[in-house]
Amino acid sequence: METAHEVAIYIDRFHNLDLFHQGWYRMKISAAWEQDDGRAPVTPARVAQYEATDIGAKRAFGSWKIDDVDNSFYTQPFRIKYARQDIYLSLMVSFYIPNSEDEGPATSSVILKFELLYVPTLGNRIEAEDPSDKYMAPVHEFRIPHRALLGLHTYCPVHFDAFHPVLVELSIHIVYLKAGVTKSSLKSFEQGSALKSHDIVKALLTSRELLLEEVKTISNAIGKNLEDVDGTDLTLGKYESVNATKSSFPNYTNGLPVIPKYIGRRIGILQDLLEISDDVVQSTSDVMLYTLSKEELLELFEIVSNQLTIIWNGFLKFHRSNKMKILDYLHDIWDVDRKSEWSIWIVHSKIEIPHRYMHSVSDSSSPRHSLRRASSSKKLHHDPVQNASSRAELHRKSIAQMKINARSVQDMHIYANPSRVPVVLIEQHVMIVPQHGCSKDLLANAQDQNSIVPPNLQEDSVMGNPSSGKNSGHVLRAVIFVHGFQGHHLDLCLIRNQWLLRDPGAECLLSETNEDRTYGDFKEMGKRLASEVLSFLKNKLDKYSRHGGCKELKLSFVGHSIGNIIIRSALSEPKLQPFLKNLYTYMSISGPHLGYWYSSNSLFNSGLWLMKRLKGLQCMHQLTFTDEQDPQNTFFYRLCKLKTLENFKNIILVSSPQDGYVPYHSARIDLCPASSTDSSKKGQVFTEMLNNCLDQIRAPTSEERVFMRCDVSFDQSAQRRDLNSMVGRAAHVEFLENDMYARFIMWSFPELFQ
Repeated sequence: METAHEVAIYIDRFHNLDLFHQGWYRMKISAAWEQDDGRAPVTPARVAQYEATDIGAKRAFGSWKIDDVDNSFYTQPFRIKYARQDIYLSLMVSFYIPNSEDEGPATSSVILKFELLYVPTLGNRIEAEDPSDKYMAPVHEFRIPHRALLGLHTYCPVHFDAFHPVLVELSIHIVYLKAGVTKSSLKSFEQGSALKSHDIVKALLTSRELLLEEVKTISNAIGKNLEDVDGTDLTLGKYESVNATKSSFPNYTNGLPVIPKYIGRRIGILQDLLEISDDVVQSTSDVMLYTLSKEELLELFEIVSNQLTIIWNGFLKFHRSNKMKILDYLHDIWDVDRKSEWSIWIVHSKIEIPHRYMHSVSDSSSPRHSLRRASSSKKLHHDPVQNASSRAELHRKSIAQMKINARSVQDMHIYANPSRVPVVLIEQHVMIVPQHGCSKDLLANAQDQNSIVPPNLQEDSVMGNPSSGKNSGHVLRAVIFVHGFQGHHLDLCLIRNQWLLRDPGAECLLSETNEDRTYGDFKEMGKRLASEVLSFLKNKLDKYSRHGGCKELKLSFVGHSIGNIIIRSALSEPKLQPFLKNLYTYMSISGPHLGYWYSSNSLFNSGLWLMKRLKGLQCMHQLTFTDEQDPQNTFFYRLCKLKTLENFKNIILVSSPQDGYVPYHSARIDLCPASSTDSSKKGQVFTEMLNNCLDQIRAPTSEERVFMRCDVSFDQSAQRRDLNSMVGRAAHVEFLENDMYARFIMWSFPELFQ
């Protein structure tokens, strides 16, 4: 009763998002058993080279190879010349993992390892003759739990790392099969290793049911029949009563049990990922299986294993004929399941936006002088920063106590150490509001400035007139990324890459106009950004006009730190007024929307004071409201009245209680407890600014608006206790160096980013 797990990996497309080096690349793939004392390698068994999906597509050169020395598979080399380039590999490699009868079905996981090899090249040389010329670039590993080795069909993208932003589209197909019956195994059977034999047959029955169910589901989804299996007798005859039907097993959604568990308390749609014993008898069919004689068990083994071989070989042929449809279907399933699987690290809650915050300027001795909600009787936490930190830390401790044993492929970027992954607390509010004429009025007023409006934008189809252009042309989804103080235009490239993975058709601009010029007046920085955005949109619209026209424009912005203030300042410029009705998603990452009043970070405040005194930076004076004597004449007060937020359909405010560079309440556009005890004019002005911003978020300029506050708690246990962490700079910069939180947000709410 020798059996084997076959893991077939279909590699379709290598998509270069933005590799830093041109040259020749190839992928190396290896597999190994995960054991307590290390890893035991598994040798690739066979390779099937498919034809290219598109004759005109870029193809790889040379040939693939199997290296028996290091038990690995190498794809054919391919040349990377430019960003966002597609290379179609179109091949399937299978790893054959045999088990003896004494071993039975797998009880440990298999690790799949993907490596990207880069060969510096001169001219058209494909690869170096000397192997020492090759060097490893990034590595991306996945764990296949032993439960998944009985059968699985899943999409599995490979992203490598932040310095090698690529997407390798592939799918994984797994089955448990008969490996062959030998004299030694028959002898072992006769000697009575009955328990293992029953486990083997039970596992084969499970693999058979999973494969049949998946083949049926995939066939129905793509509208094609697996013809090689049609008409084949797939019944078990007299053993039908011992068939382990799907009702005998936990209910799975792409490998995740749907029975909810509590982690601390019930959170969102967190699934039951805790360990489930495989040894328990789960149904009466299991009891009947264990009553079979040796001869009956061997006969059932032969029947089931033969059927599995027929179905599996038929599926491989079926896959080759319908590879793209199957890949697209599995990708859609994977896409939907991200929110469910990643809910381990995401805490969801609903928020109520108060009608108004009220501030009394009566005598400070009166108990009625505090800041309060006008439409809510909820008690305010005395320290929101500590509250958010405590919630995240409790959740992180709960994750550390979990033993995840899901029947799905696990990305080791996340699952290698789940408690080190950022925790995201999401507060969401969806507003259904009637449409308002404000944007149309702004647009009408802006039409007088024809000299600065590109001619394309004055066509009805581009301006969004529903009566024309709706059935032809393209949708321009433009995303503008704006860096922070003394930043670089590549600061947000990780977030840009995640956006492109979510929406490959997006047109992205990493703003450069304010590089080395973020120390001056926000108004001037906004003007420069507005001009840059206008030029970018004009070029893209001209390009679209040559290829069928543009029927719709969706304009989104992502800002980090004071880049968010530059964005809001740019949106107040006359140049961008015609585009206000096209605003779509705004993602603010740690933006000081209410300035630096009531900042509790004394170290940072001291540094800010020194910078103002020694360098006289205008933006610092504006951030701290010292640019004017009257607070109501300051830049920030006037900015909050300019309604720069009210036209976005989706507003996402990303903050962190660990970020000491930007006040927590300012990044969240939220109530500040310190201002509630401030009866001075400063407290009154702050309340007016807060209400003005919230009024824009509630403004009825869109049929539906999504407003989210996302608190990100990074794992800082491995960081040194230095000045950066003490001042709070570490978390502020972590937003740029760790894109996991953005991946969680974007893939949990895909409709906001496409």
